[in-house]
Amino acid sequence: MTPLRNERGQAVVLLVLFVGVMLAVGAAVLDVGAWYRADRKLQATADASALAGAQGLPDSQPEAASLALSYSDKNGGGVGSGGVTFMTTVTPGDTIKVHAQKPMPGFFSKVFGIASVNVGADAKARTGAMSSAKWAAPVAVDELHEKLQCRPTPCFGEPTTLDFFKVGPGAFRLINIDQSHGGTGPQTVGDWIRNGLDAYMPLGWYYSDSGMKPSSANVRTALDDRIGDVLLFPIYRATRAQGSNFEYLVVGWAGFRLTGYDIHGSQDSRLYGYFEEVIWQGIESESAGDPDYGARAVTLLE
Repeated sequence: MTPLRNERGQAVVLLVLFVGVMLAVGAAVLDVGAWYRADRKLQATADASALAGAQGLPDSQPEAASLALSYSDKNGGGVGSGGVTFMTTVTPGDTIKVHAQKPMPGFFSKVFGIASVNVGADAKARTGAMSSAKWAAPVAVDELHEKLQCRPTPCFGEPTTLDFFKVGPGAFRLINIDQSHGGTGPQTVGDWIRNGLDAYMPLGWYYSDSGMKPSSANVRTALDDRIGDVLLFPIYRATRAQGSNFEYLVVGWAGFRLTGYDIHGSQDSRLYGYFEEVIWQGIESESAGDPDYGARAVTLLE
């Protein structure tokens, strides 16, 4: 055999080996890509399961676990009963932790002796009272309302009334939830009732909206549109000043399902309905001492 033929033979062998290695590496990359996509999908399932489960907290851990497992089962699975645990972040039992895990088969990676890999994902979500709430309506509710006196949470589901009786000079339990000072037009008040305030409303002092706005057509029409819905009402603990400077101290929010109303001026105007627990868009409080009126936010934790 001549040296030239020998070199050609070696080149063919090296080329075959190189192509084989490249094919194997390419195949392995395909498997790794599939595993990565499965990992991302499993993480999304774990996140959503934690958020779903947190809606049962802090009142019932069994309900929270059931919600998390049910969501996982309906979206590809991966969360077992042993994958749901609970912990405390701010208030006792306010956080759910979800661990998801699934075996993912390998196809091309079997060339390297890897038949399958386990992909896993962890997620935590917390529920709690809010320090700021979005989409609030402007009707202020006294913290001493009889249906808010039940412990540890308000008397949910029990029919009651909210009145528009005068609280202070010119104050009829309507507040400027946008933190403005002075009278607010009835069209704006009606929009706040119909849609809620399109901004985050923090805890603190708020000026009263002077005048008997519930008597306006804008407010009546907005109330008609919301019958049967849950509105988010601010809860106040104290008032101060008088006249146009009259203020309410907002310390939380409550969900109120509106079932009807009677508007007959400042002496006999009421909303009918009942308080109920709600999960709402808001920023969770970081203080364990803030009151909880059943309106809570749910947050996915890092």
